[in-house]
Amino acid sequence: MEHKILIVEDDTDTNQLLARILKAGGYQIMQAFSGTEALMLLERDVPDLILLDRMLPGLTGEELLSRIREEKQLTLPVLILSAKASLNDKVTLLRTGADDYITKPFEPEEVCARVHAALRRIGSLPGAQEVLSYKNLKLYPNSRKVTVCGKELSLTVHEYDLLALFLESPEKVYSRERLYELVWRDGYYGENNTVNVHVSNLRRKIREADASQEYIQTVYGIGFRMG
Repeated sequence: MEHKILIVEDDTDTNQLLARILKAGGYQIMQAFSGTEALMLLERDVPDLILLDRMLPGLTGEELLSRIREEKQLTLPVLILSAKASLNDKVTLLRTGADDYITKPFEPEEVCARVHAALRRIGSLPGAQEVLSYKNLKLYPNSRKVTVCGKELSLTVHEYDLLALFLESPEKVYSRERLYELVWRDGYYGENNTVNVHVSNLRRKIREADASQEYIQTVYGIGFRMG
């Protein structure tokens, strides 16, 4: 089933760019160029997810978000797009009802990853119930449970998110910068040690359950992958 995404962005070029990115990712697209137009579209059809620009003319993104949550009582994921990246801005929008925050300028890969993650969190993706397996490791997305050789691992939120990212694309090498941006959902500020510590802890916990083989490979000079 194609998931339907509503893009609410007043800049035509950005709106069209997002539409191309998401169509290439296999999503069906609805487009609105103002908050008022978005409300009219929502009267006729409810998408699976909304990408919402914060700085809209007339009805702002924050006002539209409030109406989506309070008046329409919609619980679908809403991802905010904004050039403002202060902690206070993010906290305010998350408290208003946003599910995630994408800072402009963005990379196509990041948009697809965050959309995919938001749909997965609500169990809306085909395969959201499927178990991800690698060697003797199994990851259960619906329950966020991980087992190695049948033994359940006790993982932190970030350790689990790192492992899930690796398992979704086992052949892909992720740089420390991309891991920090995708898992910690923030701009990268040279936080090599943060990523290294979490990957090291994750390796240790897996090794304690299965010391016979390696699961996470370091690709020197680049980053990490399953291996």
